[in-house]
Amino acid sequence: LLNYLVLCPREHRADICTRILRVVERFSPDDRWRVDTLITMLTIAGRECARSVQSATIIYISRSSDDIRAYATHKLVKAMRDDDGTQIGLLVVGTWCIGEYGDLVLKPYSYQPSSTGDAGVETPQTISFMGLEPSSVVSTVEDITTRHSCPEEVKERALTCFTKLSERFAGIADADTVARLHKLVKKYEGSHSLELQLRSCEYDALLNAIKGVKVSVKNPQNSDDMLGMADGGDAPLSSEVVAAAKEALARMPAVDIKVMQRKRPPELGEELGAASFGEDDAPSKTNGTASGGGDLLDLNDIFGGGAAPAPAASTQQNGTSGGAAETTSASDVDLLSDIFSAPAAPAPAAAAPAPAAVDPFAGMTSQPAAPAAAPAAMMDPFGAMPAAAPAAPAAPVAAADPFAAVSAPAAPAVPVAPAAPTAPAAGGDGTDSGPITVPALSHGGLTVEFECTKPDLWNKQSSTLVAKFKNTTDAPIYGLNFQCAVPKYVTMEMKPPTSTTVPVTAGNNKLVTQTINITNSKLGTKNLQLKLKIGFTSKGTKVDHIATCSGFPAGQY
Repeated sequence: LLNYLVLCPREHRADICTRILRVVERFSPDDRWRVDTLITMLTIAGRECARSVQSATIIYISRSSDDIRAYATHKLVKAMRDDDGTQIGLLVVGTWCIGEYGDLVLKPYSYQPSSTGDAGVETPQTISFMGLEPSSVVSTVEDITTRHSCPEEVKERALTCFTKLSERFAGIADADTVARLHKLVKKYEGSHSLELQLRSCEYDALLNAIKGVKVSVKNPQNSDDMLGMADGGDAPLSSEVVAAAKEALARMPAVDIKVMQRKRPPELGEELGAASFGEDDAPSKTNGTASGGGDLLDLNDIFGGGAAPAPAASTQQNGTSGGAAETTSASDVDLLSDIFSAPAAPAPAAAAPAPAAVDPFAGMTSQPAAPAAAPAAMMDPFGAMPAAAPAAPAAPVAAADPFAAVSAPAAPAVPVAPAAPTAPAAGGDGTDSGPITVPALSHGGLTVEFECTKPDLWNKQSSTLVAKFKNTTDAPIYGLNFQCAVPKYVTMEMKPPTSTTVPVTAGNNKLVTQTINITNSKLGTKNLQLKLKIGFTSKGTKVDHIATCSGFPAGQY
C-alpha cells in the first residue's frame, strides 16, 4: 500500500491513507512498526491525508511508551527538516509531538532491532539519533512557521508547541532560548487571525502566571478577571493559580479508547470494533482458510467492480478446512478493490439461505438460489449465455468464482447481453465476424471509442484495441495525452497516437487513432477493464479526465 501510495493519483491518496490506517490498526505486530508505518505514510501523502488519520497517528504515539515517543519524535523532527513544507499532515503531527515530548529529543537515542537468528542473515543495523540542542528544536518549528506557504492550522499548533516547550525546557535551556520562546508566543498578539490572536494572548498569560507575573487588563470592569489579573499586578499570584497554569501545560493524558470509538469518523469504518486505536485485548475478526489466504498487497482486483453486499443470513464454508467461518459485510483484505469502480448493485433478497461457496478474503458470498418452484439456471458470472437448466426440481447451489472481482446473481431467466458493443464477437466456429466498437469515454467535446478485434483466431486471450478520437467541438484540440492502466493479470502494449492534435470531426476527416495490444491471461474468469486518463487543451483550457471502461463483451475480452 505504501508503494502504491507513491504512484497513485493525488485524488486517490486520501482513501489509500485511510486504508493504510485500517491495516495498521488490525495487523501491526508492535507499536514501533505501527509508528514507522504511519510516519512513512505522512512523509508521502501528508498533504492529502484526512484530519482523522492525523489524529489517530497522534493517539498511537501518545499511548505508547516513552521509548517509542522519543523514537517517533526524533524521526518526525528529521522528516520535518527534510520536508519542503507541503506535507501538512506531517507538520501537524510533528509539531504536536515536539511540543509534548520535546524534552525527549535532547538526549541521544539508539535502537537495535532484534535479530531473527537465522544463519546467513545480516545483523540489523542500529538506529541512532543524536541529541539536539533546545535552540535547534525551536528553530525547526520556527522555520516552518516563517514560510509563506505555512497554513494557519500549522501556525496554531506551533504556538501551542512554543508554549509547551517553554515549560519543557525550563531549567534545561539557556535564558536566551527561553526568552526566544516567550517572544515567539507573543508574536501573534496583533494577528489578523482571531484564533492566532486569542492563543497568543492566552498563552502569554499562562507563561506569565507560571513565573508569578501578573498582566494588567485594560478594561477590568468588562473582563472575566483571567488568572486574577484585574488588579494590575499589585498582589502576588496565589499558589493555586500557578499550579493551575503549570497543569495546563503538562503532558496530555492518554486518550480514552472508548470515547474515540464513539466519535470514530464513518470513513474509517465501524467493523474494526475494539481493535481500533491499538486495543490489545480485542478479539481478532480476520478469517482464514486452509490454503493460506490472499495477499494484502494483491492488486489483481484493483479495477474490480466491488463486491456485492453479502446476504444477511449466516453461511457455512464449503472448503477443505471443514470449519465454519463468520462472514463479514465488507472486505478488509482486498483494500484496493473499489478505488476505481462504481458502487456495486445490491444483492437480491433471498427467501431462504442456501449453502454456497464463499470467498473468505473478499467478504462476499455467492448469490442465493431461486425459490424451489422454478429451477434456477447455472450461470457463468462473466458469460453472456447460461448453461442448460437441470431437470431435477430441486434448486441447485449457485456457483461463484472465488477470485472474481464482480459476481452476478443467478436467475431463472436468460440474462440480457451487453448493450455497449455494436457488433458481435468471433463466432463459435472460430470465424471472425468483424470488429466491435466499445464506447470508452466522452468529456469536454472529445469522444473516445475502442474498435476491438482479435488478431489471432487461435489465441483468444490476445486482442487489439484501436482508440478513435472524435472532436465534437468547433475548434481543434491540442496536446492529446491518452493513458491507460490495466489490472495485474493483463499485459498491455500501447503505441503512440497518430497525432497529438485532434481536428474537428466532420466530413471525410481522418480520425486520430492509437493502438493498444491487450493480453488477458484470465480470459473467461475475469473480464477486461481499463482505467483511462486523458488530457488535452481545448480552446485554451487545459482539461484532464479519468474514466473506467468495462463494456467489453463478457468472456471474449
